[in-house]
Amino acid sequence: MSGVGRLATRPAGAGVRGIRTAADAAAPISLAELNERAGLLTRFDRSYLLPTEVFLRLAERLTDPRRPGGPFRALTIDGRRAFRYHSVYYDTPGLRSFHDHRQGRRLRFKIRERVYEDSGERQFEIKLKGRRGDTVKHRSTLTDGADPLDAHHRSFLASTLRRTYGIEPPAALTPSLTTDYLRTTLVADGERVTCDAGLLCGDLRTGRTVRCDTDLVLVETKSAGHLTDADRLLHGYGERPAVFTKYCGGLAALHPGLPANQWRRAARRAFGAPCATP
Repeated sequence: MSGVGRLATRPAGAGVRGIRTAADAAAPISLAELNERAGLLTRFDRSYLLPTEVFLRLAERLTDPRRPGGPFRALTIDGRRAFRYHSVYYDTPGLRSFHDHRQGRRLRFKIRERVYEDSGERQFEIKLKGRRGDTVKHRSTLTDGADPLDAHHRSFLASTLRRTYGIEPPAALTPSLTTDYLRTTLVADGERVTCDAGLLCGDLRTGRTVRCDTDLVLVETKSAGHLTDADRLLHGYGERPAVFTKYCGGLAALHPGLPANQWRRAARRAFGAPCATP
């Protein structure tokens, strides 16, 4: 497990109850079958901040056994359908990754350690932006006790950035933000819908935290193409994608002085008025 600024959290509220209800109502799918049918390390992502009531309507439609093409199923591992995630994001002292995303630079990246808390699995991940605007994820397993910024993973980062973008890696990286949340994943052929609730973001440089509205579910649609059935259903409900990522939205909420206008509206909806707590 990461030893960097671990933030304990116990998710609660309507959003958490909602994703558990949706997962329990769906047929199961194993991790092996998910990876076969919808691995999607290269994909298009769209994010939505949904009231729990709207999320449950969406989940009911997607998991309906009568759905044309078959119902979405819930990822199930050892009988569990909701999983605790902990991530540590790494950035330069000047927040290069944050500002590159803010400025819409094509050659931009995010670096993080992801911990699957229920299994203890750890992954070092690099998320890049592809030429078509898609997200491309590169991963390297972290063994017990491994430092995400050790020589091996710095070499993995350097080779990935040189091969993909032709650029050198940042000389200095430090932990900048943690995220903790509960996730349920709904899966159909070529599509995934991740459903997160109980989001807590922590600034590792100041010790401040912000917690997402407990009635909201952060839904991300993931596919190799553009609009999915889930997107179309949500558009029919009057919902549109939010300009929001956990990393950039969390930093925008924790640092109201940062230039982050494109994320400010969604961050206010997710976290409320600037209210970071020590």
